[in-house]
Formats: sequence, structure tokens, C-alpha cells
Amino acid sequence: MRVLLVEDTEDVAEAIVANFSRSGHAIDRVTGCGAARDAVAVQDYDLVILDINLPDGSGFDFLRALRSAKNPTPILVVTARREVEDRIGALDIGADDYLMKPFDLRELEARARALIRRSSGEGSGVIEYGKLSLDPAGRTAGIAGTPLQLTRREFSVLEILMLNRGRVMPKERIFEKLFSFDREEVGLNAVELYIARLRRKLAGSGLVIRNLRGLGYQIALDE
Repeated sequence: MRVLLVEDTEDVAEAIVANFSRSGHAIDRVTGCGAARDAVAVQDYDLVILDINLPDGSGFDFLRALRSAKNPTPILVVTARREVEDRIGALDIGADDYLMKPFDLRELEARARALIRRSSGEGSGVIEYGKLSLDPAGRTAGIAGTPLQLTRREFSVLEILMLNRGRVMPKERIFEKLFSFDREEVGLNAVELYIARLRRKLAGSGLVIRNLRGLGYQIALDE
């Protein structure tokens, strides 16, 4: 997934970025409302993790602006504010979830996965398609019960395709979900490399990754 973190507290931000990066997610971090507005203007995100007390204003203002623009990106608010009115206010103006500081990074990532599942129409934590099952929480996948040995990036590409099965994913969109802004040295050819590796590992599974020339990639049952 591609995540935007809006957080000005350095140690909190570093911990969140490290945790999501270890799980194979692309995460961009900004420290204020203005930079957050600039980021969403040029990049689509699967999730925004939003602090409320920011140097250049309230995260509530950014949240209101995002929803006024009809941007449906899931928003997970994280804040030290403990008043019930703050939680109610955040949800009422468009937040999808609310987590109070301090929090366990495992809970933060679990809530993020739940919001992504909800936005993609997935009801279960484990995604199944044909003989393939994929567990985003455990970062594991298997074919008819046999584990697949996947690298972090290979798993992320497979997760993207599985969450969008039935749809064609442009190479550029896959790339955006894999790499954050600070990975400028990585080229689009990286996506082709991961797709080629996945095709070899899915051989005999009953699933194929199709390349629709000029459009993108699609995971499908091999019929």
C-alpha cells in the first residue's frame, strides 16, 4: 500500500515509517498541513495517517478540505488528545478511524490493514483466489496449503494484484504503491522484474499474471 504520514513528532514518525517500510509498504512522511495538501495533489494514497496538532494548523482542517474535495482516501487519525469530543469530531468530519497516542505499532498497522480491506471491498483478513491464499497480516501466501517463498517486494506486488483481482493494474500504479518519493533511483523496470519472478513462483497454481499491452497487469484464473 502507499501511505501518507502527516506527523511532526520526529521519533513517532521515524518509528511508523520504519515499521511500514519493513512490511513492504511505501510511505511518504510530511510534517504539516501544507505539505500534506501538496502530497495528495500529486499522488494517490491508499491511506493517510494524520496527526491533529501540526506546526502550521490543525489536522482537522486538512481532513475537512480532503473530504470537501470528495477525496475518499481512508483517514486514520492519531493524536494525543483524549477528549471524547475530539474523537467524535474527527469521525463526524470524515475520519475513518481514530487511535490515541501512545499506541502499539502493531495495532496501528492492523487498523491500517482493516481500512484498506474495507476500501477495497474485502471482508476477510485472508484473501483467497483459486488455489492461492494470501494473508496480509502474516505477510504469507500459499498455493493449496503449500507456502510460497516470497521476498518482501514480491509479496507486496502479489498483494496489490490480489486486492485488485478482476481489474487491470497499470505498471505505473503498481510502482507508486511499492516505492515512496525518496526512492527516485528505482525505475519502472523494477515492476517487470517482480512480475517475472512471481510468474515463475505461481507456475502450476492455476493462476496467471496477464500483461495487457499498453494497459497493465492482471491476475486471473488460468482457464
